[in-house]
Amino acid sequence: MEATDHKLLCGDALSLLAEEASESVDLIIADPPYNLGKNYGNNIDLKERAEYQTFTRAWLEEARRILKPGGSLFCFMGVKFIARLYVTLEEELELTPQGWITWHYTQGIGRKRGFSPRHEDILWFSKGEEATFNLDDVRIPQKYYRKRNNMAGANPGDVWQFSHVHYCAAERQPHPTQKPEALIERIIMAASNAGDVVLDPFMGSGTTNRVAKILGRHSIGFDINPDYLEMSKTRLDQPFEGFDSIDPRKDRAPKDVPTKKAAEEAAS
Repeated sequence: MEATDHKLLCGDALSLLAEEASESVDLIIADPPYNLGKNYGNNIDLKERAEYQTFTRAWLEEARRILKPGGSLFCFMGVKFIARLYVTLEEELELTPQGWITWHYTQGIGRKRGFSPRHEDILWFSKGEEATFNLDDVRIPQKYYRKRNNMAGANPGDVWQFSHVHYCAAERQPHPTQKPEALIERIIMAASNAGDVVLDPFMGSGTTNRVAKILGRHSIGFDINPDYLEMSKTRLDQPFEGFDSIDPRKDRAPKDVPTKKAAEEAAS
């Protein structure tokens, strides 16, 4: 695998995005603050609603500018602003909707009133109608054998099951919203090619940049907290011994694969 370049910078995402060249990035993976009051070390994620919406529109405009034609933006978002984000991307910025993905993480906050949350949403938009989509790179094994099925694997669909990176896990970093590596792997494998440039404007613990390096992509990452910048640099240099999570379907084998004799009889 050829060496890849990785540029990690500390600063405000909006200012750093403005310094990137137009149409220079193949894939943007963004996990912006959800405006829920989380503590990110040197800043608290809590703005007035209008201020937050202005901030969101501003960084998305820069993201659109730096995306190459055919490039993709995958954006995580909580329930409070997901609908407005979709409208902003499609109607205001005129990006093309490619998918609305639900990340089901199985374990989460417990509630006694109302249903406990067990998912986050990821919006996938592209700059133009056509977008890179490498289905063969992200297929999952079929559950049953059927001659009509593609036995190279099935489309994983738009509901993804990956566990959180648990606080007791060795891979857990001191960051409140660390995303599982295998989830980011699926995005990068599906929506980019080897040698492409992947940018994360809110890199946090550096998961996107680490996975991009493992998969042979160039990467750019920004974060406003210098501690997270150093954390990300450290992770980037750590040896790869496997991703910190997997889709539980990935290791399955079709339950009723015919024997060689049965297959020959069926074909005759």
